[in-house]
Amino acid sequence: MNQLLVSLAGIILFVSSCSIKPVTKFKNITYNPSKQLQLDVYAPRKLKEPAKVLVFVYGGNWIHGKKSLYRFFGKGMARKGIVCAVVNYRLSPKTDISGMANDVAEAVKWLKDNSSTYKADTNHFFISGHSAGGHIAAMLATDNRYFKNLQMNNPIKGTVLIDAFGLDMYSYLMISKNPGDSIYKLTFTTDPANWKKTSPIYYLNDETPPFLMFVGGKTYPVIRQLNADFFMELKKHQPGASIINVKGKRHVPMIFQFYNPRAKPYKPIIEFIKKH
Repeated sequence: MNQLLVSLAGIILFVSSCSIKPVTKFKNITYNPSKQLQLDVYAPRKLKEPAKVLVFVYGGNWIHGKKSLYRFFGKGMARKGIVCAVVNYRLSPKTDISGMANDVAEAVKWLKDNSSTYKADTNHFFISGHSAGGHIAAMLATDNRYFKNLQMNNPIKGTVLIDAFGLDMYSYLMISKNPGDSIYKLTFTTDPANWKKTSPIYYLNDETPPFLMFVGGKTYPVIRQLNADFFMELKKHQPGASIINVKGKRHVPMIFQFYNPRAKPYKPIIEFIKKH
C-alpha cells in the first residue's frame, strides 16, 4: 500500500510539474486561404516580454502527417518559455518538395507579420523538424530563395534537426537500389539535378545560421550516415556546431520522447535558442 501511495504521489507530482506553466493555444489559424493551410501556435501564458519563436515541421516521408499529432511538442516548448508554431503543409502527391518548402516559408511569413497576436519576438525565429520535416527545415535555413520568393530576408536564426532524413537526397537517390524509394520520385521528381537542388547539404556556407542536430542511437543506418555527412560539411563552416547522439532511441521515438516534459533534449534546445 505504501508503495502504491508513493507511486500515486509521483504521478501527481509529474502531472503538476507539467501544468506549472500554463499555455495559451491559438489553433487552426489559416495562413494560406487558397490552399486551406493552417497552423497552431502555443505560447507561454504569462509573457512579460516577447518570446523567441520555434517553428516545427513534422515528418512522414513527405506523404503523410498533420499538425494535431504534435500538440505535445508545441505545448512542451511553450512551457519552457518559447512560442512554438506547428505547421500543416501540402504533402505529396499534391505538390513536390519545393512546394512544401514554399508552404512552410509562407507560414513563417504569416507568423512574422502577425507576431503581436501571440507576443513573439520577430527578430528571433528558429526552425525545427523531425525526419522529412527536418529536411524541409534545413532547406529553409540554408537556401534563401524560398523567402526571396516572398520578398523578405531569411528570418531563421537557428535550426534544430531531430533525426532528420533527406539532407542529401542527391547522393542517396543516386546509389539507392531500394524499390520502395520510388515513392520519393513524386516528391523530388526523376531529375537528379532537382535532387541536388533540394538537398540542404549543398547550400551550407559561412553565412548559414547555426545548427543543433540530434540523431537516435538506434535510428535507421541511412539517417545516421546522412546526418554524419551533413555534420562533417557543416563543421567546415561552423566549428562549434553540435550533434547529439540520443542513446537507445529509434527513429519515431526520437520525436515522441518530447511527450515527457523532462526529456533530456529539451535542455540543449532551449540553451541553443537562448544563445542565438
